Amino acid sequence: MGEIGPEKAYHDALAAGTLQIQRCAGCARHVFYPRVLCPHCGGTDLRWRRASGRATVYSSVVVRRRGQDGGDLNVCVVDLEEGVRMMSRVVDVPPEEVRIGMAVRARIDAGPDGPLVVFVVDGEQA
Repeated sequence: MGEIGPEKAYHDALAAGTLQIQRCAGCARHVFYPRVLCPHCGGTDLRWRRASGRATVYSSVVVRRRGQDGGDLNVCVVDLEEGVRMMSRVVDVPPEEVRIGMAVRARIDAGPDGPLVVFVVDGEQA
């Protein structure tokens, strides 16, 4: 819907099944949400890198909804291994079981408006 530049590149990568984030060539720090300028140093040489997908839950809340509206869900902020945070959801577990510090792994799911990044408990790190 009118996406251009870095946001379009991010969503195009998701549609192709890949979670990518930017890394600044100037200061070597990762950047998320997609941008044209590095928020750390102001550099413009932001290059796309495939994210590992490994993350840790930083914060979590249960959103209470009626059953006919889909039931309760989790909304969380995760710290990606690369050092950036993103808001998402942990799925495939009851929302009240999501805990701060929990190891999770990214998965790309189909959403009503296109692909979206959700997280699942990382059994390899549990």
